Amino acid sequence: MSAGGPIVVVGAGQAGFQAAASLREAGFDGSLTIVGDEPAAPYQRPPLSKAYLSGKATPETLALRPAQFYADHRIALRLGARAAALDPAARQVALATGERLPYDHLILATGARNRPLPLPGADLTGLHQLRTLAEADALRQRLDGVARIVVVGAGFIGLEFAAAAAARGIGVTVVEAGDRVMARAVSPAISAFFRAAHEAAGIRFVFGTGVTRLVGAESRVTAVETADGRSLPADLVLVGIGIVPNVDLAAAAGLPVADGVVVDRALLTADPSISAIGDCAVFPSSFAGDAPTRIESVQNAVDQARCVAARLTGRAVPYGALPWFWSDQGRWKLQIAGLAAPDDRALTRGDPATGAFSVFRYRQDRLVAVESVNRPADHMIARRLIAEGRPLAPDRAADPAFDLRALVRPAAA
Repeated sequence: MSAGGPIVVVGAGQAGFQAAASLREAGFDGSLTIVGDEPAAPYQRPPLSKAYLSGKATPETLALRPAQFYADHRIALRLGARAAALDPAARQVALATGERLPYDHLILATGARNRPLPLPGADLTGLHQLRTLAEADALRQRLDGVARIVVVGAGFIGLEFAAAAAARGIGVTVVEAGDRVMARAVSPAISAFFRAAHEAAGIRFVFGTGVTRLVGAESRVTAVETADGRSLPADLVLVGIGIVPNVDLAAAAGLPVADGVVVDRALLTADPSISAIGDCAVFPSSFAGDAPTRIESVQNAVDQARCVAARLTGRAVPYGALPWFWSDQGRWKLQIAGLAAPDDRALTRGDPATGAFSVFRYRQDRLVAVESVNRPADHMIARRLIAEGRPLAPDRAADPAFDLRALVRPAAA
């Protein structure tokens, strides 16, 4: 549509930015506003735990677009502005300042926040989390004077940060309540590889225990105490124990929530004037057997934003993009295509000892996910195979002599 009533996007992260940009690209020329509670214009989050900490990226290079982009595309940015309430009946968003923004359609891209560590000593200086630019800035200012770091949680963020800190010569200990790294996201073979790789870089792991208390002196953290009785010296503690979707606005407005804002295949909430996308949205995914699914990834944020923009400009299609993810941990690049369950069969292609291999995940005889380490070609092929539902027999996946490219190569005329 070339014109329409005002659209308000609540959330200035990757999903919110992409929704606004895609609306303009699709021809929407009505009023368009992005509301974000951070003072910075929309920026990339993935480099915060890697390139930004190492000084290889700046706030300017993190920006998703230069300031002129928003002026040129008539996208109003309301930064440092917190959306305090929704009024679906009046179709208005109330800001904390008392201002009310009318909308014809509202896009909730409220994202998620760090899961807190509610323990004694959590108020000590030196305890950090890493999701926002401000949190990354605080970490950068502290790293130069630090000798010992404890990371709580062996997920993507924790391991990315641990790798960056170890590369600076800092002693790092990672405490993980489970029995392996990235256990919720990857197969045991991938976990074992990354544990060994990080240990070779000097990172120490403590598994099977939680943190019970942070110890400090003069209001600054000095050690972490664990449930099994250890005391781990620390000049800085990073907590990376997951995120919590921001559903407060939706819940207060009476919209269904369940570990996220509940949406249908078109990414619409129970209110046909409100969509939800990105880290805050729970949707029925065909790649998870149509189970309610919430995905934390740049890919999902971008593709859901494009899907909603298409619907609002007259080209409605159900959301069905293949999930894919990546994580850079030191010199190791992990790429994942698809969604696997813990019980899915795992077949290794390539030799982990070479530092480049893939794990193909099967549910019965159907390929559902591929986890690749430093094998980008496998990842790209896997994305096509899984998205298009093309068959790949398990014995062929595990056979290094079988040419995977033949499966996606155009047929000869």
